[in-house]
Amino acid sequence: MGYIVKYENLHTELPKLQTVLLNTIQSECLEIKSIDKTCKKYINNCSKIPKLTKAHYVVYSKYIAKENHKYEKFIFLDNDGLEICDVSGVEMELYGILNTCENLFLSEEYKHIH
Repeated sequence: MGYIVKYENLHTELPKLQTVLLNTIQSECLEIKSIDKTCKKYINNCSKIPKLTKAHYVVYSKYIAKENHKYEKFIFLDNDGLEICDVSGVEMELYGILNTCENLFLSEEYKHIH
């Protein structure tokens, strides 16, 4: 790889994560966060999109401005990194349902440059 690996244990924590998602998360093109499953906003979205009940993580672009989120696709993953579904920004917002992934550890190399 020609970049600094962000998370030292991403592949072991999410073994079913697609290679393209793994690489774009590691290179910081995309961001991964865990979902607050107790959040009312998340629970309400699950009633509209039942597949979300299996989701533990979401992958999204941190570079898209809030006013353009309706054009974005959010990729929801299960506990092993398998893609559950993708949801457009028109269908739901992520604000208020995201947590830091406590099980993912930043690599020493990444911490050194940030």
